[in-house]
Amino acid sequence: MSEFVLVPGAWLGAWAWDAVVRDLRAAGHGAHPLTLTGLAERRGTPAGQATHVQDVVDAVVGADLRDVVLVGHSYSGIPVGQAAERIGDRLTRVVFVDSNVPVHGESFLSAWPDGRAAVEAALAAHDGFWPPPSAAEYAGQGLTDAQVERIVAGATPHPGATLTEPAVLDHPLGELPALYVKCLLDGAEPGPDVTALLQHDTWRLAELDTGHWPMLSQPHELSRLLLEAATR
Repeated sequence: MSEFVLVPGAWLGAWAWDAVVRDLRAAGHGAHPLTLTGLAERRGTPAGQATHVQDVVDAVVGADLRDVVLVGHSYSGIPVGQAAERIGDRLTRVVFVDSNVPVHGESFLSAWPDGRAAVEAALAAHDGFWPPPSAAEYAGQGLTDAQVERIVAGATPHPGATLTEPAVLDHPLGELPALYVKCLLDGAEPGPDVTALLQHDTWRLAELDTGHWPMLSQPHELSRLLLEAATR
C-alpha cells in the first residue's frame, strides 16, 4: 500500500482532491489531501514558502507515513519538490501535476517573467495576497460550468510571500524519482526547467488531454496515473 500526500496549487485547499482521494482509497491506498497554511480552512495564518515546505514534511513525518508518493499541483510543485528530498527513504516517488518545479535560489515568480509584474501589482493591491481568478479565467481548461463554480467558490487568496521567497535545495532535483504530468490544454510542452529534468533517467513524462486543474476535470484519469506512479 502506498501513502499519497496530495498538495493543491495556489488558492486551493484539500477539498480540490476529493474525487482523486476516493479513487485512491478505493484502490486500497492511503490518501492524505493537504491544505497549506494560509489557505481554505487555514486561511488567516501567515505563511511563506518555507512554511509550505514544512507543512508537507510535517504531513509525512507527523503521521509516520512510509512508501510515500508526494503529489504537487501547480504552485505546490515548488514546496513539494523541496519536501521530497527532506523526507528521505519515506519517499517512493514525487509527482508534479502541471506544476512549477523548485530551482535553488529562485522563487515562483522568478520562473514567470511575463507574469511577474502583474502578480506583484495584485499583491500590492490586496494586502500581500494573490486574489483567485474569476470564473471567466478558467475558460478553455476542460472544466464544466459546475466545476468552475466549485473552484471559484472554494478558492481563497494566496499568501504572497510564498510566491517571492526562494527555494532551497540540498541536492539536484534530477536525482529524485519523479513523474511530470503535463496537461495539454494548458500548453503542449513542459517549460525549460522541466524539459531539462526529463533528461534524467529517474524522471518520466505523462500527458493528460485536459486543462490545468485535472483533479477536477479528469480526476479518474489523474488517479490512474498516480496509481501507476506508485508501482514503477
